[in-house]
Amino acid sequence: MERRAFIAMLASTPAASLAAGDAEQPPAPAPKPLSVTLLGTGTPSPSLERQSSGYLIEAGRDVIVWDHGPGAHHRLLETGRRSVDVTHAFFTHLHYDHCMDYGRLVLQRWDQGADRVPDLNVYGPPPIARMTEQLFGPEGVYGPDIRARIEHKSSQDQFVARGGTLPRRRPAPKVTEIHAGSVVSGDGWKITVGHAQHVQPYLECLALRIDTSEGSICYTGDSGPSDAIVELAKGCDILIHMNHYFSGTEPSPAYRMACGNHRDNALIAKRAGVKTLVLTHLLGQIDRPAVREQIVHEIQNVFEGKVIWGEDLMRLTLADARISTIESRQG
Repeated sequence: MERRAFIAMLASTPAASLAAGDAEQPPAPAPKPLSVTLLGTGTPSPSLERQSSGYLIEAGRDVIVWDHGPGAHHRLLETGRRSVDVTHAFFTHLHYDHCMDYGRLVLQRWDQGADRVPDLNVYGPPPIARMTEQLFGPEGVYGPDIRARIEHKSSQDQFVARGGTLPRRRPAPKVTEIHAGSVVSGDGWKITVGHAQHVQPYLECLALRIDTSEGSICYTGDSGPSDAIVELAKGCDILIHMNHYFSGTEPSPAYRMACGNHRDNALIAKRAGVKTLVLTHLLGQIDRPAVREQIVHEIQNVFEGKVIWGEDLMRLTLADARISTIESRQG
């Protein structure tokens, strides 16, 4: 096959949908109602049913991920979204089960985007800036890969076929380090950053709350019982909370303070006055019939709102500060 014909064939593939350099740009998508899709509801423990922590927030015209642990990016693709759709990435803390797919998100977005999408906006606690440089910088882990994709003729051909114009830029995420008290605003949304009680002082650990005209969602990251979480989540419509293990089985007080348990979560949801509690970060030992029901029952003895046992690819949509739909994309 001649080179020109081959390049034309590449340009006609779905990966080139961002191309058409001289064609009219498609109109901006209409704003979507506030929704959250649970990309990963598992833990660091290997699981074929639950990927590690990750959440997809759709608000206005923005597509936001909160944490991106191993397997979360695969789940993102299963939702029908792609890396090039993501506008913002937030990280609560840098345990690997919350950030391992960061590299995949950035590199696939850069590769498929062919310099035709804005750089990714990234927010997280220190050392997210150093981590980003050590991954994608010239001397970083992926430095040789990135150089080959920029300089080798075959990779340049792919880049041009996808609509890029040489010379190719390096991936350059726009990184902002955040702390409890930080506020980030976007297209009709505001994210407030709070303190999470987990593994300090070794990692700075944060929680996130998004507010829009349609409602509010709070995500604790990984956190044990904390007044700061109660304050951040006050009156929110959905609270997504780590529910790692069964109350009373913790090996030490320190473990409980770092991870909490279902009875702690019931009190937090009640004190915060939230409408719906979504349980996530679930160990296999509690993810079983009868145990699940007992946990939900005991929570409902304390907390009067709705309790949802989170599942990968479950999507919750808010309208007028109420959950309008609960969808499952599994199967």
